[in-house]
Amino acid sequence: MERGKISAVKLLSRIRFLWKALRELGPGSVGLYAVYQAGLRLGVYRRIPSAKSAAVRPGPACVRPVLVTPPPARLLDCLGKSGLAQLYREADEIAAGQVRLFGGELVELDLSLPSDLSHWTAYEGGRGKLPQGVQDIKYLWEPARLGWVFTLGRAYHLRGEAVYANAFWGHLEAFWQNNPPYYGPNWISGQEAALRILALTFGAQVFAAAPATTPARWARLAESIAVHARRITPTLGYARAQNNNHLLSEAVGLVTAARALPEHPQARRWGRLGCKWLRVGLGSQISAEGVYSQHSSNYHRLMLHLALWGNALEPLQENGSLGKLRAAAGWLFTLTDPASGRVPNLGPNDGANILPLVTAPFHDYRPVVQAACRAFTGSHAFSPGPWDELGLWLGIDGPQGENQVAARPSLAASPAVVRHPQGDSWAYLRAAHFEGRPGHADQLHLDLWWRGLNIAQDAGTYLYNADAPWENALMHTAVHNTVMVDGLEQMTRAGRFLYLDRAQAGIAALEQADDGSWLRVSAWQDGYRRLGIDQQRTVTALAQGGWVVEDSLQPRHDAPAAGQLEIRLHWLLPDWEFDSLQDVVGLRVRSPLGWISLAVQGYGAGGEPLPPSALTLQRAGQVLTGPGIANPTWGWVSPTYGVLEPALSLGFQLKAPLPLTLVSTWRIPHG
Repeated sequence: MERGKISAVKLLSRIRFLWKALRELGPGSVGLYAVYQAGLRLGVYRRIPSAKSAAVRPGPACVRPVLVTPPPARLLDCLGKSGLAQLYREADEIAAGQVRLFGGELVELDLSLPSDLSHWTAYEGGRGKLPQGVQDIKYLWEPARLGWVFTLGRAYHLRGEAVYANAFWGHLEAFWQNNPPYYGPNWISGQEAALRILALTFGAQVFAAAPATTPARWARLAESIAVHARRITPTLGYARAQNNNHLLSEAVGLVTAARALPEHPQARRWGRLGCKWLRVGLGSQISAEGVYSQHSSNYHRLMLHLALWGNALEPLQENGSLGKLRAAAGWLFTLTDPASGRVPNLGPNDGANILPLVTAPFHDYRPVVQAACRAFTGSHAFSPGPWDELGLWLGIDGPQGENQVAARPSLAASPAVVRHPQGDSWAYLRAAHFEGRPGHADQLHLDLWWRGLNIAQDAGTYLYNADAPWENALMHTAVHNTVMVDGLEQMTRAGRFLYLDRAQAGIAALEQADDGSWLRVSAWQDGYRRLGIDQQRTVTALAQGGWVVEDSLQPRHDAPAAGQLEIRLHWLLPDWEFDSLQDVVGLRVRSPLGWISLAVQGYGAGGEPLPPSALTLQRAGQVLTGPGIANPTWGWVSPTYGVLEPALSLGFQLKAPLPLTLVSTWRIPHG
């Protein structure tokens, strides 16, 4: 009887979960996903036509160029001596069998897999075993995206050395040998197939005249593009259910295959499907303010990369998604740090940089911002520089020489950015309205920047697939620079990539002094409405290099008294030398450019100071000062996928009734 009660409770909980998912994700997405799952279970996708039936007629004209190849002289002028030397170093690394995955350290370019591969459906959803020693499938997928082709191709176009063409064909043949069509984990995702199409067509264009490009290799390359396109179409419904970067990638992949293989019998269908779903995806995934639906700076770049490539093949129309792309380019431009080209590590970061058509670090967003602004706004974000190379490859050649650059607003609502009126620091306040699935529970998180240094930072992502506690662990509220109540997240985590009970936020006010001496942004979030709490955060840039962050927690007008609450305010700082402040609660850190201080104070309803119940500083999962048990996921930052670096995690805790206010005061040198 007791066992029956437990089963009934589980069933009821499952029904509630499914109802909530249906309500928040929408019946269309849930229905398409259900159809995809049914196709897996019924074996429908195992009937994808074989590689042999996808073959096209070989010949020198069977793969057409899809981009306009820029003149070498223009590229050399853009790169400069240092950029050119860096390009050749990177190409030489790849020719020697090494690659930098996710923009990180050099690793072996390994495309090998076991010989006893199963059909891709056997691996989908984690059902099949990955090769021994591989825990996260992204480490298989990243080199198999063939992003290294772009670096080899750029070097060959400028230098013409056979070593780069030989490396292209040698690595590509290793991929073909180890990944027969539709067998193995590299064929699970239609998106991965689509991204390979971009690399394959680029390689075909750049290496077409190389002596190493034999007729047999050329025919096999054409066949491979067709095979990849045929992998996408049967499961396009899954990408539509996701309605995120998967749909955009697969749409662009189909358009690219159609342009590269115009004589293929499926080319018209591929082109029609790709153009349709690219327009639909861009139109539905970008808000009028330019915010991308995945709420991630890295995925925002991926979206713009795909839009730029797609626009180069099939120019987007003014009455379609062009207006939203114009806003999306401006949104990312506003968030780009002018001193470093970096952006806040907002939301999920899977290390994607699908168009490495530029010599720049992974974290430098100037190439995509410059190209997107020129393509979609007709203006430019930066003066000419090495970041212009991406645009040249995509047919976007801006004005040369000295020219006016666009000005960033000192106070912006979307994204919520405040630029200090008397200095060179700026802040980003996270206030998102979610239409799709939230990636992180990070409402009212604050990023603070000064002279290219990310002082108050976002922890990033690290790994999607790992053993506890690291399975997408940095998506939690607790590791973001915001307030947590009673140890509860702002939203209900329902899966590795899924939050339900979405917390919504919005800008309450944008203000500035008449004389320009201070600027202020205020925002609210409702993630703790279930506790009867309203939260508002106000960020003010003051004179003499000061920043004040006020967090106000108030009882909702329709809620009963909450009683004593456990409140935790978190700040994540770089791993710098630190010491405690003498007169107030807080600490100061020694940045490469000078000392920075942070003081935190709590106040009750009448303005009386509230002493903290604990002030804890953690680093790399260990407690440095203060009480409490170390949390293994606190005190870390992940600049790109799979990379974890120590950071300082400051937790200010108090126990008090509402209303209450927390005030964080930052002192940063200016002048």
